[in-house]
Amino acid sequence: MNHKHRKVLHALFAHPVSGNISTRSAESVLKELGGEIEQRHGGRWGVRLNAHFAEFSHSAHSLAPTQVRQICKFLTTAGIDAERDFPL
Repeated sequence: MNHKHRKVLHALFAHPVSGNISTRSAESVLKELGGEIEQRHGGRWGVRLNAHFAEFSHSAHSLAPTQVRQICKFLTTAGIDAERDFPL
């Protein structure tokens, strides 16, 4: 995982929640972690990672703080820990 992906991954886990993460960056990090991204109907996208599945709404620009929290919760459920697995 390159440095840019690591920074985005850590931003997804950061407190307070970052409001400056693009949907495209989040998708790239999830792909880098081994996730399979699929475009869903209704402006949504799904990701399958480590036998877990979640669906998120697609933002035109930056992810909303609630979306960042949802992605963080999904990553935690899938067994990903940014500090442990991918330190900066």
